[in-house]
Amino acid sequence: MTVIAPILIGIAYVSLMSLIREPHRRRLNAIMVAGAGAAYLSSGGLGLWEFAFTAVVTYCAYRGLESWTFIGIGWLLHTGWDVLHHLKGSPIIPFAEHSSFGCAICDPVIALWCLTGGVSVTGYLRARLARVRPDRAAS
Repeated sequence: MTVIAPILIGIAYVSLMSLIREPHRRRLNAIMVAGAGAAYLSSGGLGLWEFAFTAVVTYCAYRGLESWTFIGIGWLLHTGWDVLHHLKGSPIIPFAEHSSFGCAICDPVIALWCLTGGVSVTGYLRARLARVRPDRAAS
């Protein structure tokens, strides 16, 4: 469950974000990755490196306003930061010891979706179902 729940959370995130139309979906995801980049500032554990990391992810988020690739890179950077925090720093949720580990599993799911262009999963499923229906009627 330690691995499955974060994967399901990533899939739920992608599914919910897919309900938002472009270009708003890309811009909102840029804001989300910027927020994720600053998530460790309050709990920290890695000193001044927290500020440097936040600056790098903020740059990715800014570029992500126009590029899904930069949003995906931001999520992958956050994945690495999650792993580092799981091993050496403080957890992302102070009262949940393995929260950074879970985040490190969830984030690549989101990153993969972003790196493939943030395509609407719900739109894709609707289109697939619309193509299947006429075939079923002919049977």
